[in-house]
Amino acid sequence: MQKILFLDRDGVINIEKNYLYKIEDFEFCEGIFEFCRYFLSKDYIIIVVTNQSGIARGYYNQSDFDTLSNWMIDKFQKQNIKISHIFHCPHHPNFSKCNCRKPDIGMIEKAKKIYDIDLDNSLLIGDKISDIECAKNFGIKNAILIENIININKMFGI
Repeated sequence: MQKILFLDRDGVINIEKNYLYKIEDFEFCEGIFEFCRYFLSKDYIIIVVTNQSGIARGYYNQSDFDTLSNWMIDKFQKQNIKISHIFHCPHHPNFSKCNCRKPDIGMIEKAKKIYDIDLDNSLLIGDKISDIECAKNFGIKNAILIENIININKMFGI
């Protein structure tokens, strides 16, 4: 079984900016690289789970999201950090047929089809209650709601 570090994107990996899709607007949160390296050293793999309703709202498209995601993965790779997967929900919050928008568990269900997730030892980090509810709804035992990654780095002694 695999220990997974699930990370929300906006507000955890990068500074929260409404409907972020442009590389030039992307700012990494201070401490995120150190945080990820710490968990990689503890044999976790890193998966991003992110709501991206800006796609459904027409603020940006799937290609814009993919371009930014690939750029972000490359920046992590240059820091010797592997992001194993990015799952996203492109749906509007009012789309009734969606089961992937957090706090629903569709993104983690997709991850479970690919990875043998150790639910007892995996961890989800988010900046919204919906992130934490998603973890609980799926049975991930450890979820932490943060204001910023620096505070959590102190918690783990990073």
